[in-house]
Amino acid sequence: MPGSPYTDLDRPPLSAARLRRALVAPYGPWSRLELRTETGSTNADVAEAARAGEPEGLVVVAERQTAGRGRRGRVWQSPPRAGIATSVLLRPGEAVPVRGWSPAPPAGYGWLPLLAGVALVEAVALLAELDATLKWPNDLLVGGAKCAGILAEGVPGPGLSDPPAVVVGIGLNVTLRADELPELPSGLPATSLQLAGAAATDRDPLLRALLRSVADWYARWRDAGGDAVASGLREAYLAACGTIGREVRALLPDGTTLTGTASGVDPDGQLLLTTPTGQRPLAAADLHHLR
Repeated sequence: MPGSPYTDLDRPPLSAARLRRALVAPYGPWSRLELRTETGSTNADVAEAARAGEPEGLVVVAERQTAGRGRRGRVWQSPPRAGIATSVLLRPGEAVPVRGWSPAPPAGYGWLPLLAGVALVEAVALLAELDATLKWPNDLLVGGAKCAGILAEGVPGPGLSDPPAVVVGIGLNVTLRADELPELPSGLPATSLQLAGAAATDRDPLLRALLRSVADWYARWRDAGGDAVASGLREAYLAACGTIGREVRALLPDGTTLTGTASGVDPDGQLLLTTPTGQRPLAAADLHHLR
């Protein structure tokens, strides 16, 4: 049937009912899941909900994005049902008494996209059975090619003293074919799980594994008061990050560039870049691995 989501048997649609039964729980942290056939950007959708007062735990999943958002305002489209496009709403600055969580300090919020990266590596290793690494701060690489991106955005609270919400978006290429891959402005090649030889490309268990891993790491981080070291998050990130120890060129938000060795990640999630003039912490940058 023309227009049916079942016309491409390699790309069956997701089931909102099955995902809700598997993922949504009173103290999840996922409290509500919305599945959309098409949207501009799941991050934009969740940010809008956050501004309207949506509590922590909203998950928005899209079968297709027409204006997916990346770093520096980059926009891209995804073929229908060829990947995972999801965003979640976190409110780390709010206490959750039922779980014994005190508000996490804002200085630690930079760990949330790195936390999502660790969860993504775990899900890809578990189900796709692929070796994946993270390129700081927001790319998942498989075989040296970009397979996924992560974007975290803060949403101001309604009052000046209210803590911001954090929207974390993840876009994973699952069954994109070679002629559907995007051209990346960084010059980095792109790939998908299918092209990389994944053992499984069923988006339903991949999405479940990803969201469960995000929830698990978020709970550990909140249990530790937002401390990436005490929660084990920093150690897990360093083990998964392929940037550490590499010579890199960093394009900074002000347009300047730095070249040096990525020597570590500090307790706030900033990349430590060792340059001829000393060590420099980077909160944000576009990185190019030089060798």
